[in-house]
Amino acid sequence: MIKKSIESLQQEAAQSGANTLKRNLGGVNLIAIGIGVIIGAGLFSLTGIAAANNTGPAVILSFLLAAVGCAFSALCYAELASMVPVAGSAYTYAYATMGELFAWIIGWDLVLEYSVGAATVGISWSKYLVTFLAKFNIHLPAQLVTSPFELVKLADGTQIHGFINLPAVLIIVFITSIIIFGTRGSALFNAIVVALKISVVLVFIALGWHYINPENYKPFIPQNTGEFGHFGLSGILRGAGVVFFVFIGFDIVATMAQETKNPKKNMPIGILGSLIVCTILFILFGYVMTGLAHYTEFKDNAAPVAVAIAHTPYEWLFLAVIAAILIGYTSVILVDLLGQSRVFYSMSKDGLLPPVFSRLHPRFATPYKSNIVLCVFISLFAGLVPIHVVGEMTSIGTLLAFVMVCLAVIILRKEQPDLPRTFRTPWVPVVPILGILTCLLMMFSLPLDTWIRLIVWLLIGFAIYFGYGRKHSVVAKGQQP
Repeated sequence: MIKKSIESLQQEAAQSGANTLKRNLGGVNLIAIGIGVIIGAGLFSLTGIAAANNTGPAVILSFLLAAVGCAFSALCYAELASMVPVAGSAYTYAYATMGELFAWIIGWDLVLEYSVGAATVGISWSKYLVTFLAKFNIHLPAQLVTSPFELVKLADGTQIHGFINLPAVLIIVFITSIIIFGTRGSALFNAIVVALKISVVLVFIALGWHYINPENYKPFIPQNTGEFGHFGLSGILRGAGVVFFVFIGFDIVATMAQETKNPKKNMPIGILGSLIVCTILFILFGYVMTGLAHYTEFKDNAAPVAVAIAHTPYEWLFLAVIAAILIGYTSVILVDLLGQSRVFYSMSKDGLLPPVFSRLHPRFATPYKSNIVLCVFISLFAGLVPIHVVGEMTSIGTLLAFVMVCLAVIILRKEQPDLPRTFRTPWVPVVPILGILTCLLMMFSLPLDTWIRLIVWLLIGFAIYFGYGRKHSVVAKGQQP
């Protein structure tokens, strides 16, 4: 089995100078990056969906349960990131513990998740932009905000095909240009948008708190309807599965290890800090939302936050929420593109992908060629493919990565127990095992088409690995990547 040694990874992490990523990120930057991808538009929709269909006001317990499930994996990520602070995240950890083939599977799957995620969010961002501008009586040409495979209804009632979703293309290009100019600029931009969208969430909580109707919390846990997952304790469990995916994103922090100052200290801070901050915000958000409106009012409503805001005198807050969704999607796109290019960078340095993906800009020290290639691919995907084909952002690849990371902690504790660990996952192997079981449970709850997409993508990946990667593997040749 072809493996990377922990010693070689630590040597790679210690490299500096030409052809290495610049270390510009501190603990606060990493927390902001984690929050940037975790707090997306899902918070404003999934909270209402879970409350209406599964939990009632007890949605806050579902948030807490989902956060505990995420924490198992986060603790394992923190240990590995402090031991092996290199780009690549779960891909790199799998390389050191389970071998090259498993590493390829994880890396290739993360590529799919980040690509589809960025494209899907770009399309949704475009849709929300159209809604936002329409509030100010600004209307973009329908053909320029719609895929050529979708029909556009004109003012006279006729239907024609769209031409391109131009806003979706432009947002991908804009975010890519920010990333190319360096992680310091990316981190600053991300910090600004994170501050803005957190502000909107805090304003919603603060203003809404004064209009909470205590009667809306009765009963706090509605009686089960007789069907599993529809209220009662089983509803809280099902609700945790629904809102679990709101939390996913902290793992992308681990892909930024080689651009982090003092990564052994700051990686655990970034991973666990972003999860803790988001958990607190989500619980407060769910409490206020279900206090403003009775949970039954959110049933079959595409904009549940608007229902809650209608119970306050602040109509302008709905526009602020749409703005927060736009801002939230922008930072999600940024972190998705950052994470993907860093996974590509690691795979390319290992020889599993062509060297173009690991060539750094002479001035900005970013993998700019990789960024450009990905920009072209993802922006065309976002501009030309309808959202129902792209599919909603699924988390099967991320959950699979979580399983591998938890396994990696168990394997390294057994095979190399004396390696220095600046952060240690508590109660090993109990915590990693609980992380594995939680993630597998979530994976098996996902729909069949998600599994089919994963399998097809992995088959394509195997063809590339056995056709190119295996022959050019630096580790297999005994060379230092």
